[in-house]
Amino acid sequence: MSVTIEDIAQVRADSPEKIMEALEFRAPATTLEPGQKHLIIALDHPARGALGAGSKSLAMANRQEALERCVAALGRPGVTGFLGTADFIEDLALLGALDGKYVYGSMNRGGLQGSVFEMDDKFTCYDAETIVAHKLDGGKTLTRIDLGDPATVDTLKATAQAINSMAEVKKPIMVEPFISRRVDGQVSNDLSPEAVIKSITIASGLGVTSAYTWLKLPCVEQMERVMAATTLPSLILGGEVAKDPQAAFDGWGKALNLPNVYGLVIGRSLLYPTGDDVEKAVDQAVELL
Repeated sequence: MSVTIEDIAQVRADSPEKIMEALEFRAPATTLEPGQKHLIIALDHPARGALGAGSKSLAMANRQEALERCVAALGRPGVTGFLGTADFIEDLALLGALDGKYVYGSMNRGGLQGSVFEMDDKFTCYDAETIVAHKLDGGKTLTRIDLGDPATVDTLKATAQAINSMAEVKKPIMVEPFISRRVDGQVSNDLSPEAVIKSITIASGLGVTSAYTWLKLPCVEQMERVMAATTLPSLILGGEVAKDPQAAFDGWGKALNLPNVYGLVIGRSLLYPTGDDVEKAVDQAVELL
């Protein structure tokens, strides 16, 4: 069945079973060539109430536009996968945009941006059972560690349980750790090398096994020193839309030369880039690989 973005609401209303059919019968991911690295497009921010990109506080609020940008990005040569929540994954599966791609389900989106319970990041999205049932390739967690917030320990416990459950079904899980604190009431991630190293060591030890754990890490200063803190395979995230895009690309390129960095997971920086040319931004990222 050929589906357009305009058709999605009608399909959901009249034939919701088509969603599972789209997931069931989508073409599986193409195996990477030896030495090939991932470029995964990420869009799980809206489910946490985080809709801003760059200077636009509601950049991701228009679902049709967001899907158009995802389709454009996923269609570029060299893009290997997508990371998102069920609503985006299902829409993109209906559109056929996920055929031949690795697909990773976001697992915890309960720590809504700006909320008093932001550190108590409940697992409100995918779990290991549904990741398998929906034929996804893996999962992802956001694991922020605020030493001044007692809710952090519940998030750590839930993350460990997610790691255990994904290991049981032999699926990889990306853990995205940060050392965080509230500044003027807003959660801020510490991007110093020392803080990223500490977050890596905490995240690496969660669960009864790390056999299926990958890390999803920010690109910061002294990345060679940072990546020496782990033997886990790691992917570099994009973070906020950079004021200096070329500097961001240069940083990603340097990080990709490190032996345990296996690719990029980029969201806003490629979907809502400076200059607003999605295809150009994605192609530039592909060149880094």
